[in-house]
Amino acid sequence: MKFSLGAIQYFWPKQVVQNFYRQAADSAVDIVYLGETVCSKRRELKYEDYMELAHMLREAGKQVCLSTMTLLEAPSELRELRRYCDNGEFLVEANDVGGISLLQENQLPFIAGPAINCYNHHSVRRLLNMGMTRWVVPVELSRDWLQDLLGQTLITDVRGCFETEVFAFGHMPLAWSGRCFTARSENRPKDQCELCCIQYPEGRTVTSQDGQQVFVLNGIQTQSGTRYNLVNQLGSMQGLVDVVRLSPQLDDTFDWLEKFRANQHGETQVPLAKLDSNGYWLNLAGLVQK
Repeated sequence: MKFSLGAIQYFWPKQVVQNFYRQAADSAVDIVYLGETVCSKRRELKYEDYMELAHMLREAGKQVCLSTMTLLEAPSELRELRRYCDNGEFLVEANDVGGISLLQENQLPFIAGPAINCYNHHSVRRLLNMGMTRWVVPVELSRDWLQDLLGQTLITDVRGCFETEVFAFGHMPLAWSGRCFTARSENRPKDQCELCCIQYPEGRTVTSQDGQQVFVLNGIQTQSGTRYNLVNQLGSMQGLVDVVRLSPQLDDTFDWLEKFRANQHGETQVPLAKLDSNGYWLNLAGLVQK
């Protein structure tokens, strides 16, 4: 079992991002994803900055993958997408079918990111035929669902041709919109947002009328209010999951990475925080912690 760091979902200052990836280079993580996947207006780091980080991480022994935008809204974003797909050095995680199309045209292998709507064995097989080498399972799906899919005849004969990756730690990305909810929460129009999301390095929480934290706003992205945490479910992933993904958090990502690595056979129960959840993996309601 390998462990990965997904692309940073939040808008962090450039120095914070660089410091984070220097820590990643010194950590025991196997795979690192780089790139802006949420909003093209977040330009603290440019393509060249990500490539510099990619080379540094590769020299540290990490497999580096470049992640593309999830929601493309302008020609400039398509041009940036092409730069990532044509980078010539690193595997690309496509978070939009437009990226898959570009990579297929150039006969390049790719990773299907969690935002790709791939929910059955026919879709998996289709993506494999297009060049997919790793599939990140949609975040809301369960172990039982994954086991059933991988056991389908259409998949069993090609199971060795791709890796399966599961989002296992962090606020789950649930939806993307043409509107920016962080800007709206500050009564700003999207085109005059003044990049206010940089003030919320862990997103902006949304609570229900009874005080329950139900969502986290992250620009145009809506995340789960609870932090998904499958540290105690790693034993049930054996034989099904090749890569376990942790989504970068501002403070304790690498502490949790070590907890995950130490518990990959599920031999001990790691205490969870009050707002941690694991329901989806267990085929329960998403907010549940069991």
